[in-house]
Amino acid sequence: MKKTRNPLLLFLLCLLVIPVQAVSVVDDNGRTVTLPGPARRIISAAPHITELLYESGGEGHIAGVTSYSDYPESAKTLPLVGDNRRLDMERVLSLKPDLLIAWSGGAPVRQIAQLERYGIPVFYSDPKKLEDIPETLIRFGILLGQPETGREKAAAWRKRLAALKKQYENRPVLSVFYQVSERPLYTLNGKHIISEGIQLCGGRNIFSDLAVLAPRVSLEAVLERNPDVILISGSGGSSSGAAFWQRFSIVEAVRKHHIFQVDADRMDRPGPRLLEGISALCGQLEIARKR
Repeated sequence: MKKTRNPLLLFLLCLLVIPVQAVSVVDDNGRTVTLPGPARRIISAAPHITELLYESGGEGHIAGVTSYSDYPESAKTLPLVGDNRRLDMERVLSLKPDLLIAWSGGAPVRQIAQLERYGIPVFYSDPKKLEDIPETLIRFGILLGQPETGREKAAAWRKRLAALKKQYENRPVLSVFYQVSERPLYTLNGKHIISEGIQLCGGRNIFSDLAVLAPRVSLEAVLERNPDVILISGSGGSSSGAAFWQRFSIVEAVRKHHIFQVDADRMDRPGPRLLEGISALCGQLEIARKR
């Protein structure tokens, strides 16, 4: 008797023998991270990482996040596994992640090393320049098995960046003090990604010459350098905000009312929304130029 062949059954059998291709990328610490296949259960250990994963097509593949991972809206519903100082190790392991992405600049290093010993691959993310953001989108796309999505999002980001640069090139330069916190008074040096954004807008960071990435400065130093504009981060300013500076009318920024608050979520996170923050900052500097 002749046996009939079931085409659907043959198709399913073929799928079973198709090998899953390994994926491999280099992280921001220069380490090669190789996975046996695309990541499907990722732990995001920083808010900017969560945003970059969503932008790269990672929705549905993020198993857990750390505190302040609140964008996009659906990120608020993801399991919380700790913060930048401490991870809930039991919770992390219970989620059975196949990849953990951590921020080099703020992560519980010992706990992450322990998770690596348990066999969980770790990718370190630390964008230091604007160009690092589209590069991260590409690498996250590869890790997710969606390289086309990563490349498309990166190309769109670069196009928007180029347009912003062209819009504000050759603008009159304004000296800028970027206030990270008020008490104590912290700022950023010229190597920080936010300083690159300030420069793009035609600004000059008055503390760009300092060696420390996020240095503590004295009030006297700010008064001496006399900035044209003061930008106050929403995450680090106190409730007094601009009122703190009003008694220092000798400062150009105070005298001309060039004190602005910036959106911390958009400016302080080196993620997809950083261009929105920089665009708003450029607009604030334009206001200062016209006064």
